[in-house]
Amino acid sequence: MAPTLTSLSPTSGPVAGLNNVTLTGTEFVAIVTSVQFGTMATTFTVDSSTKITAIAPPGTGTVQVTVSTTGGTSNGLPYTYAAVPTLSSVSPGQGPTAGGTTVTLTGTGLTGTTAVTFGATPATTFTVNSSTQITATAPPGTGTVQVTATTAAGTSNGVAFSYVAAPALTSIGPSSGPAAGGTTVTLTGTGLTGTTAVTFGATPATTFTVNSSTQITATAPPGTGTILVTVTGPGGTSNGLLYSYTAVPVLISVGPTSGPAAGGTAVTLVGTDLAGATAVTFGATPAGSFTVVSGTQITAVAPAGTGTVQVTVTTGGGTSNGVFYTYVAVPTIGAPAPAAGPTAGGTPVTIPGTALTTTDSVTFGGAAAAFTVISDTQVTAVTPPGAVGAVNVVVSTSGGSATGAGAFTYVAPPVI
Repeated sequence: MAPTLTSLSPTSGPVAGLNNVTLTGTEFVAIVTSVQFGTMATTFTVDSSTKITAIAPPGTGTVQVTVSTTGGTSNGLPYTYAAVPTLSSVSPGQGPTAGGTTVTLTGTGLTGTTAVTFGATPATTFTVNSSTQITATAPPGTGTVQVTATTAAGTSNGVAFSYVAAPALTSIGPSSGPAAGGTTVTLTGTGLTGTTAVTFGATPATTFTVNSSTQITATAPPGTGTILVTVTGPGGTSNGLLYSYTAVPVLISVGPTSGPAAGGTAVTLVGTDLAGATAVTFGATPAGSFTVVSGTQITAVAPAGTGTVQVTVTTGGGTSNGVFYTYVAVPTIGAPAPAAGPTAGGTPVTIPGTALTTTDSVTFGGAAAAFTVISDTQVTAVTPPGAVGAVNVVVSTSGGSATGAGAFTYVAPPVI
């Protein structure tokens, strides 16, 4: 009776042949005279009456495998000669050492792929999309490895895939800036080459430049509060560093509002968000010195200056609005009129001069007099009581003091 073939395993193999093929069937009890792949006979071993192991000869295309015995020739089963798969590219060509990167393998002869390996490690998963494409998930690894695909026809050539360490950040400067964004920030760390994203919290940096593998400069986007800045590259996402968005300071008042052109006046600035002030300026001139008392108060020493200027405060959040401060010239005075009066006081006196608008005191021989500022060039005063003789008249303003030496004479009342 002629033998019968029921299955082949595997049903395909390389064109070079030489792979073992198991033939399953019946009636292998008679003397097996040949096993043929198409017209090509090959070597074989009869394992039992239902099993033969044959070595596939070289071939191409799909051929019929048959078994001949002294009882006849079997039916044929198809066996396909497949070309060894080839790979031409892998994309992306790099990923994190932790694995998990989805890569696309392009090549030929990929149908029936049974394994995809990264170096010696099998892909976590893979899907054969077509005879020319496979998608695979990279397993964990290090360094640069060869990715291969294996089918019944053999194992492909390798294409290089590089494992890249995740970036790490060590410092950020400055670590704060205005809520409006725009601050240029320098990030220092390792593994920064190939960075694809810099984020401030959940918001991408406005712009960023990879200067080297250890440094990135980025422009902070608008934001609020304190957030984490991270860097993402082929190796994954870095640790985060703290960055604080600071409100722009606001000034409400300055006191006193004027002082001498020579500077040196201690002023108190009141406002909000003044903590962390880095500069206090009077016009374009920095304060002689300043002290941040609290988030709502700063004391500063006015520098020399002229005219009316804007006082501002600068913090990491930006520069405040300005409040007016006026530099006052040192006053001058002329001869009071009248220049004499009784020791009992009460004499109305007119004092001419310059820069008298901010007059805050008038004294005769050191005794305070009641006064009225008429204009920047005239003050009137009522003499206080005094001793007989000439005394100094002193007019003081926020710009300084002017002294009329012996300018007023106290006269004794007549004796009857």
